[in-house]
Amino acid sequence: MPRRRPEKDARRRRWPIILLFAASVLVGVGLWAYSPSLPPELLIARYGNGESRFIDVGGANAHVRDQGNRDGIPVVMIHGSMGSLHMWEGWVGALGQAARLISIDLPGHGLTGVWPREEYTIEAYADFVEVLVDTLNLDRFVLVGHSMGGAVAWTFAATRPDRVSQLVLVDAAGYPRTGEAPLPTRLARMPVLGDIGIYFKPERLVRRSLAEVYADPAMVTRERVRRYAELQRFPGNREATVLRARTQEPLDPTPLKRLTVPTLLLWGAKDRWVPITDAQRFQADIKGARLVVFDQLGHNPM
Repeated sequence: MPRRRPEKDARRRRWPIILLFAASVLVGVGLWAYSPSLPPELLIARYGNGESRFIDVGGANAHVRDQGNRDGIPVVMIHGSMGSLHMWEGWVGALGQAARLISIDLPGHGLTGVWPREEYTIEAYADFVEVLVDTLNLDRFVLVGHSMGGAVAWTFAATRPDRVSQLVLVDAAGYPRTGEAPLPTRLARMPVLGDIGIYFKPERLVRRSLAEVYADPAMVTRERVRRYAELQRFPGNREATVLRARTQEPLDPTPLKRLTVPTLLLWGAKDRWVPITDAQRFQADIKGARLVVFDQLGHNPM
């Protein structure tokens, strides 16, 4: 027995060292993973361009691009959750000679940042769009929305039908999900973890999300991952994401049956987030809606 006491004492002396080492590792990992907000001037210089304007929309310093043919039909384009107006650059290049193309960063996204109203629901975003088009002196326009932005678009069209000449929904949200919500949304809704996790480096999560929304892995480029990740670090965007995930009520698709606006549905057949069956439901619910399916594309067919 006397011989074992030194061994017990040695083990007791080792425990504080082990705990200190474990704590040091955790702190080191935390410091490595921590990603504070980036300076807005840096991000504006990096992701703005000569067409970027910043205008007051309901108190938000909204990032807007008004491009294309100023005499053409105005087309207002709304991006999806955690996206930005950069989603529409391909459309601007393809349609710029024929139409006036207006893209925006919604509050809590891109280079717009926080909204003093501190509401980031679909209904609040529809109000934001109304203030935007009033500010731009647009009476009637084509309204385009992708994913969450699609829900904003059809909500706007259902409540303000006199303002929308045509509606285009691209892999739009509208019906209750039958499976799990996307990983970023699930994480944001978690108490404590969601509040802390938003400050960790977003690149790995962004890469995983982009791998899910693009059917072609080649679209998940280093530049695209970097842009998505860095724009999330625009001051206020991550906090807005958490607030939106926790306050948005399930969508009620009932107003879709009352829509009379000419509607075009564009869908990627390989969409893993909003299935093609939802596109068919939209087509059934919106009178006269036309559906075009792209067989080889996913959630981001733009």
